[in-house]
Amino acid sequence: MTQEIMTDKVNMRAEETHPSTAGRWAAGEDPAKRQQILDGAKRVFMKMGFDAASMNDVTREAGVSKGTLYVYFDNKEELFTAMVENERAAFLASMRTTLAEHDDVEAGLYKFGMNFVTHMTDEKVISAMRTVLGVRDRMPALCQRFLRGPENLLTVVREFLTEHVAAGQLKIDDLDLAAGQFLDLASGGFFKLRLFGSMETAPSHQEIDRVITGAVRVFMAAYGVRHGQTEA
Repeated sequence: MTQEIMTDKVNMRAEETHPSTAGRWAAGEDPAKRQQILDGAKRVFMKMGFDAASMNDVTREAGVSKGTLYVYFDNKEELFTAMVENERAAFLASMRTTLAEHDDVEAGLYKFGMNFVTHMTDEKVISAMRTVLGVRDRMPALCQRFLRGPENLLTVVREFLTEHVAAGQLKIDDLDLAAGQFLDLASGGFFKLRLFGSMETAPSHQEIDRVITGAVRVFMAAYGVRHGQTEA
């Protein structure tokens, strides 16, 4: 870090912790400012990729000073990791909300599947995933967290299935297996085709509907409890 940045950073901390600013956020703790930086970083990384992007690019895009940026994030790697985690958390929250809006298991799975595939095949998401994969050798822990947890789509679906097993709508012995099976059925191969360039544009609503309708039908045939059915 250059002397200029270090000086700006010290000044920034002094300004935000001065007694005259009582009631304001302490340096580096304002969630709105942090989100402003992350939003700017997202635009920069999506446009330029990780390697070409610089912290200077982020300051310009986010509309903050170098001092402010370095109060929140020490380097580009830390900023990129925070940006990825932020996007991942927002997506998981939206998918959990989608499932929570439906008491009927089939309706919930259908809506989840439609939103899941629409999101994952969007051009911006595909670009973001390629950026993440591009740094996998240098930042393997980031890629592992992004794909496997501690909370991911599998855990979100598993929670939903658990509730409906308890409600008697589903009969499932292995919840992790069932959740993974539904995600595989729902993806319909679209994501991999988009990620590796075999499908240049996102699938249409009709194409996604056909796959998700079939996925729900197959899943319910395997795990649904029919009216009047009793457990063995």
